Amino acid sequence: MKRTLSLLAIVTALPALAEGTRELDAHEHGVGTLNIAIENTTVSMEFEAPGADIVGFEYAAKSEADISAVNTALATLSSPLQLFVVPDSALCSIVDAHAALESGEEHEDHADEHGHEEHADDEHTHDHGHEDHEKHDDAEHEEHEHEEHDSDHHDGHAEHAAHSEFHANYVLDCANPEALSDITFAYFTAFQQAQSVDVQVIRSTGAQAYQVDRNAPVLNLEP
Repeated sequence: MKRTLSLLAIVTALPALAEGTRELDAHEHGVGTLNIAIENTTVSMEFEAPGADIVGFEYAAKSEADISAVNTALATLSSPLQLFVVPDSALCSIVDAHAALESGEEHEDHADEHGHEEHADDEHTHDHGHEDHEKHDDAEHEEHEHEEHDSDHHDGHAEHAAHSEFHANYVLDCANPEALSDITFAYFTAFQQAQSVDVQVIRSTGAQAYQVDRNAPVLNLEP
């Protein structure tokens, strides 16, 4: 009973754990991660991969071609049994599946706006006590420095803001979980730039880590 409760807690916490892990893990192109928790007939999966692996770029999609590529990828990632193929005898069906593209760009834009407002307030306070001619000179000087700071600030964050990741969460119901002997990663066929996936499988008997590569796309789940 203790093991069952522990596993249920892990199943419930998978998305939250992954969210925290994403803040710490290195962003490595070509490598995705897949967490799988199996409890009775329920199989919970949490998947993530760099944008470059999925659509070939990590900047914000703006052109019609890029937006189309993102939408197509999201639709593909929303079909887990076509990406991570399990034996038909396991009798698995999809209970829930959703995918999303996450980027740091929106956060950076908000931080830039907040920082610029504070800078403007500081400039107003600094100029308030000066004579008119000094105020004019200082304002020009401050504006020049502000423009340089603005440019440097955006340049300094450009690389960080460009990073994006696709995330997907799945819940399957497998009526015959004993038949979950392997998973074939058709994922590599769907996404040609993906090279490997780090996998963690959690059962009531414990956790096991694997690495599945493009040249060996079948994960053996036999004990």
